[in-house]
Amino acid sequence: MTLSLEGKMKIIKVDTKRFSKWEAPIMEHGKPTKYGWIVHHPENLKLGKFTDIGAFTYLNALYDIEIDEYAQFGSHCSIYSYSSIDEKKGKVIIGYNARIGSHTTIMPGITIGENSIVGANSFVTQDIPKNTFFAGCPARLIKELHE
Repeated sequence: MTLSLEGKMKIIKVDTKRFSKWEAPIMEHGKPTKYGWIVHHPENLKLGKFTDIGAFTYLNALYDIEIDEYAQFGSHCSIYSYSSIDEKKGKVIIGYNARIGSHTTIMPGITIGENSIVGANSFVTQDIPKNTFFAGCPARLIKELHE
């Protein structure tokens, strides 16, 4: 992420060379992938090419999770399509080139738009529009992102 002198955050560009040897990992229900993240109900996870999911991240895809190409997650994130605490459920969609900071929790039914950034340690309870930066607990709009 870069900041201009005017304080406007810029959209992070995709580095296609970084992912030249990318392959989707083998995913088994409740077992760590070779990258150290875990998915429950992998049959309901649509994983786009060139994604980067940090170690110790948990994905509960009972009601579907869709992660678009080039999306990146820091370590220790939790993405829930079902929450047993409040019985919420719904498909989670993470857009193209979205960036999710470490230790972030995304609740059921949330859509995070393309090129958006979610700051570390955030709790996402509302949809995040494309080209925006959200952070906090609960996550709220910090800035709109610009080319």
